[in-house]
Amino acid sequence: MWLMMLLLATATAQANKPVETGFLNRTYAGNNLTMPYVVYVPRDYTPTKRYPIILFLHGAGERGSDGLRQTQVGIGSAIRSYPERFPCIVVMPQCPADKWWSGDVLEAAYQCLQQTMKEFSCDPTRVYLTGLSMGGFGSWELAARYPDTFAAVVPICGRGNPADAEKLKNVPIWVFHGDADNVVPPSFSREMVEALKKAGSTVVKYTELPGIGHNSWDPAYSSAQVIQWLLEQKKE
Repeated sequence: MWLMMLLLATATAQANKPVETGFLNRTYAGNNLTMPYVVYVPRDYTPTKRYPIILFLHGAGERGSDGLRQTQVGIGSAIRSYPERFPCIVVMPQCPADKWWSGDVLEAAYQCLQQTMKEFSCDPTRVYLTGLSMGGFGSWELAARYPDTFAAVVPICGRGNPADAEKLKNVPIWVFHGDADNVVPPSFSREMVEALKKAGSTVVKYTELPGIGHNSWDPAYSSAQVIQWLLEQKKE
């Protein structure tokens, strides 16, 4: 009898345990690679509801192993400034210092997403991908690798492979680039958008920001319209 009471008390305590929210530290380990990542969980999170989820790929300057830097530039900053605009879960993996978002490293980022979807209550029809600069390159590549996973993609000042346009033509994509970017030429984004249109895409959008240099991510992520558009997209 006392054992049953103990089990019941333990189960009740676990059920009443507050859910951890905010910026949570996590680690993925697999394929001889360990990758720190941060998961943003909105304050009102409850496991009884399914949440949209965004995978964010940072730029070259945020590479490392501290598990922190990738939250300080881009979408993490926007979340801290406008948490009410992000009623979703956001996964922010960190690329190793000497690596690029490609190959096994890019696959590890995808596995951070999969691991998060198992840990939290997520809506598999509302999975999104975005990234800036190096992460913009990675976003194009990962979207082409898993076009059936993502309900929408927002690549910022990156570059895709026009040969992937056929795979991506049915994925809603909103591309951003500054017209004064002297790090990643805006012609890279124009080329990809044109390839998508030639492939028959009617769901690609392109915003070229006048007078903006490489940092086109702050205007994109701080726009309520952009985040609203992203979270409205849904897989059939």
